[in-house]
Amino acid sequence: MNNVFVYCEIEDGQVAEVSQELLTKGRTLANELKCKLEAIAIGNQLEGIAEQIIPYGVDALYLADDKRLYPYQTLPHTSIIVNLFKEEKPQIALMGASSIGRDLGPRVSSALHSGLTADCTSLVIGEHYDKKADKKYENLLYQIRPAFGGNIIATIINPDCRPQMATVREGVMKKSILDPKYKGKTVKLDVSKYVNDTDFVVEIIERHMEKSKLNIKGSPIIVAGGYGVGSKENFQLLHELAEVLGGEVGASRAAVDAGYVEHERQIGQTGLTVRPKLYIACGISGQIQHRAGMEQSAQIIAINTDPEAPINSIADYVITGDIANIVPKMIKYYKTNTK
Repeated sequence: MNNVFVYCEIEDGQVAEVSQELLTKGRTLANELKCKLEAIAIGNQLEGIAEQIIPYGVDALYLADDKRLYPYQTLPHTSIIVNLFKEEKPQIALMGASSIGRDLGPRVSSALHSGLTADCTSLVIGEHYDKKADKKYENLLYQIRPAFGGNIIATIINPDCRPQMATVREGVMKKSILDPKYKGKTVKLDVSKYVNDTDFVVEIIERHMEKSKLNIKGSPIIVAGGYGVGSKENFQLLHELAEVLGGEVGASRAAVDAGYVEHERQIGQTGLTVRPKLYIACGISGQIQHRAGMEQSAQIIAINTDPEAPINSIADYVITGDIANIVPKMIKYYKTNTK
């Protein structure tokens, strides 16, 4: 009752990174609320999953293990979570803003009449005073996300309905194991009590998945370009710099829309969220939509002809000038001074 609940995505016997990040955040929220952190994993052959989840500080892990539950299908997964939430009555429920979470979250929130905030960039516990009802609410979940195309940051609350539901994109939160020997209980659910035969009306005959060839999120160094790079040809400079630094190339939405680079490299509110050790922003103005995807970088270098570019306000180092002159010098000096 009144605990924090995290839905864990499972793929090929591994817990998704976004779920690990939410478990870390969920533990922080549970500590602040002085309640338990619970989690649910749904799939097939879930032996060993508990060892991946409980060390994040999970007090109770619910397992729904059935060969019909993998790969993911909307109806049975929804039924299990809705019925479990009716029993456990969590105060907060978190899911990843992945293809699965974006399909599952709205269905669960609709069935429970709870509401849902999508693509949150921050989750904080706070209070709220309703002047009209003259009522004060304690320990509400502030669900914070960009709104109106990223022009403002909205703080959304759900004072009366439970659970307070939110989805968060991968890379927004940090993941950190609390204790490898953390003691949490595992509860195996009787799947037949939570689903109906009609939930399995859809049969998956074949499944084809193409793995991403890029690993931008995992790169410690990212050289990102914006519309200010000027052309697809100029982006080759960024590829050269990334190669000598041992990093990856990213881009703003404006650069992707202009056709300078493929969509898989897009960083920002509608792209990837990254937190590398070094982020070199080339020709990027730094509007809030882009900053939402990279402002957690450990160190930021901004290269721009505009000394008043918004990206400069969050950069550790600012180089004012043309990337056509600056980037080749960086490549040259790095090659010269590196063994």
